[in-house]
Amino acid sequence: QLHLMESGGGLVQPGGSLRLSCVASGFTMGYTHIGWFRQAPGKEREGIGCIGGDAGSIWYDGSVRGRFTISRDTDKNSVFLQMNNLKPEDTAVYYCATPTSDDYACIRPTDFGSWGQGTPVTVSS
Repeated sequence: QLHLMESGGGLVQPGGSLRLSCVASGFTMGYTHIGWFRQAPGKEREGIGCIGGDAGSIWYDGSVRGRFTISRDTDKNSVFLQMNNLKPEDTAVYYCATPTSDDYACIRPTDFGSWGQGTPVTVSS
């Protein structure tokens, strides 16, 4: 059974950094397309970045572009989200997920499945 698990969240001061991990179990992640999402309190879940197949195509939402970096390590069966220069508005629960079909848009969480349980990130002084 395909399963994803996020980790690495925590409390960090504004301007700080965190590295989130998305580890796959039950399948070989390889170059599976993976999306990163977040959901702040009282808000809808939003897509912040996706990594594609072996071409390494990566998309970032404008709110995180230049600060966040997505990468993958196939040996670790993992995808990572490096978050730098964190801001209070980045506070949210962060999730990874896989698209349910080849026709997906990173900005549409409904195009994704196999959600992990999320990892909370709090940016506060």
